[in-house]
Amino acid sequence: MKQWRFWFVEHRGTLMALVIFVVMFLIYASNHPAGFGANMVQTASNKGVLLAFVAMAQSLVVITSGIDLSVGMVFTLTNCLASWLVVGSPAQVILGIIAVLAVGAVCGAINGCVVIYGRLQPIVATIATGAIYYGIALALRPFPGGTVNETIADALTGKLFNFIPASLVAMIAIVFVVWVPFSRSVAGRAAYAVGSSETAAYMSGVPIKRAKFFAYTLSGLLAGTGGLFLTFFTYTGEAAYASGNAYTLFSIASVVLGGVSLMGGKGSAIGAIFGALAFRTIGDLLFVFDFDPLWQPLFQGVVLLLAVSLSAFGLLRVRNRLDWFT
Repeated sequence: MKQWRFWFVEHRGTLMALVIFVVMFLIYASNHPAGFGANMVQTASNKGVLLAFVAMAQSLVVITSGIDLSVGMVFTLTNCLASWLVVGSPAQVILGIIAVLAVGAVCGAINGCVVIYGRLQPIVATIATGAIYYGIALALRPFPGGTVNETIADALTGKLFNFIPASLVAMIAIVFVVWVPFSRSVAGRAAYAVGSSETAAYMSGVPIKRAKFFAYTLSGLLAGTGGLFLTFFTYTGEAAYASGNAYTLFSIASVVLGGVSLMGGKGSAIGAIFGALAFRTIGDLLFVFDFDPLWQPLFQGVVLLLAVSLSAFGLLRVRNRLDWFT
């Protein structure tokens, strides 16, 4: 019985995010003008997956008790880069995809090195690196343009068996390839330890630097994956500053909605995915119920504020930091 209790406490945030998403999506589907169908599910999936990738990227850093304000700019940079590289023959496309993902990982690794060896606060370091990444993106695409291989783009944004969204399947595959191995590795367990208490982790001999480096590197890789998929969805690249900032802010709301504590050491990338899908569904609900577009940013901002405040409300119930993790 105690095992079930501990399991529930550990995954409570993820389960809550799942319930919120399911309820909101059912309301959205039941009120959609076209009704529940394969095309509606595909469209919702394609939009939700983009934020889910960025939210996963954010969650890895937040687990270490940090925050990455450059994920949106890595997302934008890789989108612009993919519009240059993911073209041509099948071999060129494969090499282009590898190059784009490698650039995302390198951006994350740079963030990690600045935080670890530069000893800067993550919020300061990633604001600076994010500005650099956006500058590179703007140099690549001063104006929207470019293209992408239509065959692979259609394959990854279409439907499998005429119903299952291919983008959703790709996201699940990324979870098993990236998140599951990391969460079960020494570096993954160390990331949770660092987020819980870096001092205690250091005194216990936990590889702090390796944990942070892997967390930031994989964060960049996941953000780069999101930028790559954005290119598949739009067939173009654009250095959109507002879009990059929006994805950064929405990723923070998503991880909190998904049960990832901003204090670190608690939550999972899977919860962040459900948080992202729930947050994206909010925008879809506003559209379905014909909410005035001028008021939509205000409403989403209120949701963002409430989501971030959830962590602070939870801390009011604990007497010391260790109670937060039990």
